[in-house]
Amino acid sequence: MFAKRILLISFTMLFTHASGMAQIINKKIPDKLVVLTFDDAAKSHYNYVAPILKKYGFGASFFVCEFPPDFSDTTKYMNWQQIQALSDMGFEIGNHTRTHKHVNKMQDAEANEQLSYVESKCDSLHIPKLQSFAYPGYDTRAATLKILGDRGYLFARAGGSRVYDPLKDHPYLIPSFSTSGTDQQKVIDAIKLAKDGKVVVLTIHGVPDYAHDWVTTPPELFEVYMKYLHKHHYKVIALKDLAKYINIQQALDTIKPDWSLKTK
Repeated sequence: MFAKRILLISFTMLFTHASGMAQIINKKIPDKLVVLTFDDAAKSHYNYVAPILKKYGFGASFFVCEFPPDFSDTTKYMNWQQIQALSDMGFEIGNHTRTHKHVNKMQDAEANEQLSYVESKCDSLHIPKLQSFAYPGYDTRAATLKILGDRGYLFARAGGSRVYDPLKDHPYLIPSFSTSGTDQQKVIDAIKLAKDGKVVVLTIHGVPDYAHDWVTTPPELFEVYMKYLHKHHYKVIALKDLAKYINIQQALDTIKPDWSLKTK
């Protein structure tokens, strides 16, 4: 009798977990779904990247900050009017903290202050409420997940060089692949992993990056990647657009953060 009761409890727990996982997906994730994300408010995002994205009809998220010490240098970084213009073009603007400070180097009060600054700046420019966050330097911190939830964020992007599995990866720990450097095949191989319910998220810095040349994506390779996505009929979206496919609240309630998975 006791053994039967244990078996029934185990089955009930398994069924409940499986049901919860199934409810995370509210619309089937198609093969060839790619998310484009751009970090650091690089000037080339405005004068080079945006026109190419518009040409192909691609969505994208631009994670902005006031990168010290030379954010005011408009040869390196966008100004806030250009960031506003990207929003007016239909692109998502996301939060990258005020000063690109890594969240594992901040206590809660400072983290809230850093997030609040970008939110307020965007609000003053009539940029839609921020729904996505990207971790500076890919560094994460457990306490930040609660802060993001309290502030109403839907998604947060990290690194990890792996595909995003909506049934396993917490919405505030979404992994991504970097396009920095000259290894074209590595990026193409990563893009091809967008299948079987998995999503490929790309992290792109400047194209080129005049402030941090070690994370540059060469313009000629960026065009190769965009042409590849277009030619092979990939659906290219902003991070916030994943909400069309994922029940965010169910994912937050069901998926426990797995800190053993790579996020950097």
